[in-house]
Amino acid sequence: MITHLIGICGTAMATLAAMLKRTGTDVRGSDQGVYPPMSDFLEAEGIPVLSGYRAEHITSDLDLVVVGNAIARGNVELEEVLDRKIRYCSLPEAIRDHFLWRARSIVIAGTHGKTTTTALSGWLLADGGVDPSMLVGGIAKNFGAGGSSFRLGQGRDFVIEGDEYDSAFFDKTAKFLKYVPDIAVVNNIEFDHADIYTDLAAVTLAFRRLVNLVPRRGLLLLGADSEAALSLERVAVSRVETFGTGENADWHALDIEIVGASTRFRVRRGGTNLGVFEVPLLGIHNVRNGLAAVAVATEVGITPDRIAASLRGFSGVRRRLEVVGVASGVTVYDDFAHHPTAVEATLAGLRASQPGARIWAVFEPRTASSCRRIFQDDFARAFAGADEVIVAPVFRSSLPEAERLSVSDLVRDLTRGGRSARAAGSIDDIVRSIARERQPGDLVVIMSNGGFGGIHQKLLRALGGGMPEEAGAGPRA
Repeated sequence: MITHLIGICGTAMATLAAMLKRTGTDVRGSDQGVYPPMSDFLEAEGIPVLSGYRAEHITSDLDLVVVGNAIARGNVELEEVLDRKIRYCSLPEAIRDHFLWRARSIVIAGTHGKTTTTALSGWLLADGGVDPSMLVGGIAKNFGAGGSSFRLGQGRDFVIEGDEYDSAFFDKTAKFLKYVPDIAVVNNIEFDHADIYTDLAAVTLAFRRLVNLVPRRGLLLLGADSEAALSLERVAVSRVETFGTGENADWHALDIEIVGASTRFRVRRGGTNLGVFEVPLLGIHNVRNGLAAVAVATEVGITPDRIAASLRGFSGVRRRLEVVGVASGVTVYDDFAHHPTAVEATLAGLRASQPGARIWAVFEPRTASSCRRIFQDDFARAFAGADEVIVAPVFRSSLPEAERLSVSDLVRDLTRGGRSARAAGSIDDIVRSIARERQPGDLVVIMSNGGFGGIHQKLLRALGGGMPEEAGAGPRA
């Protein structure tokens, strides 16, 4: 079988290509502006990548074409597929049809924390000996020499990150609705993806549809600390268990404390003490992520002692409060946070671990939601956890001004709230400012869901050529 992927260099598309190749499928694909890191990843996997989109790439020997969700009508390869009526599908359909129908599908969903919770769950199951498969929207450091976004095991379980974003040009429903869940986790629900959903009610409806797919003998795990997630309990047909930091949760995390670069907590299930667990991550949000993974692993049949030992060995996920280097006494972190709730949680976790440090938050508004004014006031509250805030220009500058996040208003509101805040015109401006004003012991958290112009290494060079940290060093979130 020969499969062609249009838009193959997307993170999820490249991962799917590698998974298909590992199962014996002849895979190739095309993309516009092929560049690292995914081009290097695909080359290492032995998958041919055609540069640019051309009608002649759609050859007569193709059995299936997978269409990435960034591909729209007018793309010459897509138009050729439609004209010739070649079998095509979306990425989530391909994942379901090739991997999930025969598996026990464990879908990890929620507005925040799904990547970390998926990586945690996959690791607990793998280290617990059940040999699961896994697909995660990030690089999980426990898998492979440099980490991996997927694992193909021989066991029954498939742990997959359930993304609420849309599936393809012909299917604007959430990806996770194709993942046939036997066990579903909904960590939390907030408004996000403003380019897809009109309001919180629309987001909640997508999760409600996910809940409706869990079979009667399945399990739904709901984050009890999220009112919107907890509200799904009343529409569930399956067994439901809740998890959180409140006493009413079925899975209750309590006695939470920071221990160096880790967070320790006790777990009580339905009044029964399961013991003390420790996760090498920071923040209450990561206690919830860890608690959900503990619940998943328990459902699969792994013992509490084995879970606790595996949890301590978790190595984290790239770009989740990841230390990229230390120079002149300044620690530089890379963090994926782009939603106000994630920003606030990340800064709170770092502050709890190092209360006396000066924290710089460097933010690039880049996602469809973070570029919009809808979160204007929320960002002002979220960044209050930093001592110094630098805001880069809005990435989506083509948005109408009335809809676009106002950087000047954000800086003004932070300054009125007692924070030192400024707008930056360029990456070089940011680097110069921090290099000029740095103090030993400063913590610089660079927040963006994109590459941010390579700012991390530029800053380290300006600070004095700091060497990257060893994998796993420093606190993570």
